Amino acid sequence: MLKKISAAALAAAAVAMTFAGPAHAETNPSCSSGVTQMGATKYIKSGSTTIASVKQFKGCGKNWGYIYVWDSWRADHRTYSIFAGVQVRGAEFPSGYNRAENKQELWSYGTDTLSKCTKGYGSIQAASYGGGVETEERC
Repeated sequence: MLKKISAAALAAAAVAMTFAGPAHAETNPSCSSGVTQMGATKYIKSGSTTIASVKQFKGCGKNWGYIYVWDSWRADHRTYSIFAGVQVRGAEFPSGYNRAENKQELWSYGTDTLSKCTKGYGSIQAASYGGGVETEERC
């Protein structure tokens, strides 16, 4: 009986980890001294399914937008574009806008906007989906 409980507990833990947030540490390739997240993570959803995480960071004297596409969505979508940027209050378009094809994560280009009110921006475009989110504003 103990083995059955242990096996069931392991199976439940595996399922829980599958549906939890992505377990990874963000490493900005353009800021070797490290970055600090600003504000809460926002999530891109398709219906009730979470497909990506969007964050804003500061580091190296700049702001950075960041997007991470979840494994569960990538498993069914091999062709898509992701976008990351920093939305400055009052600006029409995100600053530091960066784009990648079929990648799991993407950093925006660093922006000299630490003295401004900003939001992290991320979006996904695929044949079956298009949408994005901004994080809350940080001033």
